Formats: sequence, structure tokens, C-alpha cells
Amino acid sequence: MRAHPGPARRVVLAGSTALVLGLVSAAPAAEAAPAAPHHPGSLVLVGGGLKDDNTQIYGEIIKRAGGAKARIGVITAASVPESQDPDAADSDRCSNSACNGAYYAELFTRHGAADAQWIPIDLDHIANADSDRVVAQVNEMTGFFFGGGDQYRYVTTLLNGDRHSDSRVLAAIRAKLARGAVVAGSSAGAQIASGPDMVSGGESYEGLRDGSSPGYFDDATRLGYVPRGGFGFLRSGLVDTHTGAYGREGRALRLAADTHHDRVYALEENTALVVDDPGTTDERLSVLGPNGVAILDLRQARARTTTAGWSVRDARYSYLTDGDRYLARSWSAVPARDKKRLIPRDTTPVPVNRDVFFSAANPDGRPYAFRTTARELAARVQVRATATTYETGPGFTVTLTKPFGFTAWSDTPGGSPQTLIGLRVGIAPNQPSPGAPS
Repeated sequence: MRAHPGPARRVVLAGSTALVLGLVSAAPAAEAAPAAPHHPGSLVLVGGGLKDDNTQIYGEIIKRAGGAKARIGVITAASVPESQDPDAADSDRCSNSACNGAYYAELFTRHGAADAQWIPIDLDHIANADSDRVVAQVNEMTGFFFGGGDQYRYVTTLLNGDRHSDSRVLAAIRAKLARGAVVAGSSAGAQIASGPDMVSGGESYEGLRDGSSPGYFDDATRLGYVPRGGFGFLRSGLVDTHTGAYGREGRALRLAADTHHDRVYALEENTALVVDDPGTTDERLSVLGPNGVAILDLRQARARTTTAGWSVRDARYSYLTDGDRYLARSWSAVPARDKKRLIPRDTTPVPVNRDVFFSAANPDGRPYAFRTTARELAARVQVRATATTYETGPGFTVTLTKPFGFTAWSDTPGGSPQTLIGLRVGIAPNQPSPGAPS
């Protein structure tokens, strides 16, 4: 069986790819997209790692695309094209745009869509982004799915160079969204829904240590971002993906602080953030799936850089799980009706966590480390806990605090905390021990 096209390893594509992409000629200017009507469509954004058997998420996309009449257009331009895939001729091993497009099309029909088709745009077929034939194909669809890979390839194939204007195909998709279609995506396909300052790569520790920079870099650990962003389908916050699985909470906080964003939606794997009324001031969001979505609130956060390093205080962390809702306009989280308010009774200390961002350098590290410590604190009467980065020189300490108004919610009475609302977060460079060399 052919390998799943989603990210199988912890890899961020390097800037050499960007140099190749930058040589591609810009497409003709886009036709103006029509004004959005009163009832826009919806987004289903998955944090990567979408499993084939996730009927909950595939079913939601298909339902929003028309149920048994759904026609899904699959866009996989974030994948390498056939010309760059050494296994292109092997149907069991290939992982390129055409192969992955066929893979997702088959999955959507298996899950109940009436039809699913690959939209043939990639680095081998950039001209198709302005093709009458492909625009006509898009206009026959009732929903769209953007696959994973490298979100910068979406910028290169569907946006017009330095103008950052829509290709005709993207303009058609944008118009379909405004008329009620669903636009879904996983990993890079969710990232590309971002507006300004879309993340382009990086790791938490290096981001905390060195800060963020505009661009796309050969160093996969370097925190980079695209100032003009992605497609701008989602307007109320930055987007990050694979968050707990790759320990990206730190990079999300640093990028938001550096680029003056007040909110980040940090998506977990195999789990969706569903967005109604996207692109409006009334974006309404809900969570679907086995993990969750972290919402980082930086309205009261204060960041500073001293000789010791970068720090931030008074950020807020909420972690929403299946069935929870969030109202962007009022910044309010609403737990699912069947969840129970948790009253902590455990008096034991929160377990020590010396790798809060699941460092790639730690062979014994565990994913979802930040979330684990947050939930351990929520389950206890203890009001504050600290965790540290695996790296030192400098290292960083994360402090989690339960302020007035913090709540935790469980799926069952007396169960373990699942949903967390309003935990306070601070990050600061470690202070050297007395007598230690500076």
C-alpha cells in the first residue's frame, strides 16, 4: 500500500526549495473576486496527521459540501510534483502531487462524497492556475481540500508573485467559499488559510532563543514567516499545526509576539478547527476530533529582550477539545454541554518536565509535553508549575499559573481534565545557579 502523503517525519523543508520556487514566472493578474454575500461558507482546518479512518472529520467536510451530493476538489500543490519524486512510477511508494491527489480523491469517495477530483496544479503545472479548463473544474465543485506538504508551494503555485494576488483558480475557490462552499485542509493545507505573517518553518527552542525573521530558510530550525501571509481565509488569528506532536507552543508564542498578533490557533494532529463565517468579524469556531486546539491569547502579554534573553509574561493558554466552541469576537470559549467542571483534589506535586517543547534533540522526549504539564496542573490543588526546555545555554523556563477565572473540564464526572480555559503562561531564560560561570 502506498505511503500516506501526510508528514511521516519531523521535517521542515529547507530554503533551497524556496530558491527553486522563486524562479517560477508569475501568472497573469487575477480576476477580481466578487464581494462576499451575507452567508459565507466554512473552513475545516486539520492540524496534520489526518488518519484515513477519521470518519468524524471526513464526514464533516462532506456534510458541509452537500452530503451525498458533495463534489470535492483536491488540491495537493504543496507536495513535490511527479518530476521530483524518485518513486513516481511506483504506486505503492509514490508521494507526489498527482499521486496524493488521487489518494485523497479515493478517500473522499470512500467516505461518501458523490465525486472527488484532483485539481491538476503543482510545480509541474503552474499555468493551470489560470486555465479556463481548471477554473471550470473548480466551479463544478461544492467543497475543496488542500493537502499537506510545504505551504510555500501553495504561495508559489496559486498566488501571483510579489503582487500576492489570486490566480484565477484561487479567485474561483474564494468566490465558491463566499457562496457557501467548504474549504478544508490539513497541515500545510491548514496553514495556508492564514492571513499575514504565516509561519514558514522553525522550532520552539531556536525561536525563543533567536526570534523570528521574515523569509524561508535553509536552517529548518529557524523560525521564519511570510509577511504577506497565505490565502487569508481565516482572519481572527495566526495558525500553527502539529502543535503538541512537534512541541510548537513556544514558536507560536514567539512569532505572535514578534509580529504583534494577539491570538494563535494552534492545531493538534488528526483534529479539526471548524470555522463558520470565516473572514468576518464574527468567526465562530468549534473543535472536532480526538485531540484539541490550543488558543493562545496575547492581549495582555508583555514581551521583552534583555542581555539574558527573550521573555514573555501574562499570555493565556486555553485548550479546547471535541465539541467545545469559541467565539472570536468576544474571545470566549464555551465547553461542550456534556462536559463537567473539574474541582481539583490531588495534592501531589506536578511531575517534573525537563523537555516542555519536545525537542528533536532529545531521544527520550515525549510529544504533547506542554499540554501534559498543563493538564497535570489543572488536576491538582497546586496553582503554579514550571517546566524547562531540554536545551540549555540558555535554557528557558515555562511557568503555568491558574489565575482567577481559570476552569478545567472533564468528559466524565471526576475524570481527568480535558478542556482548559484561561491558564496563564510565562516564558523566561533560566537564571544561572549561584556561583555558576556566566
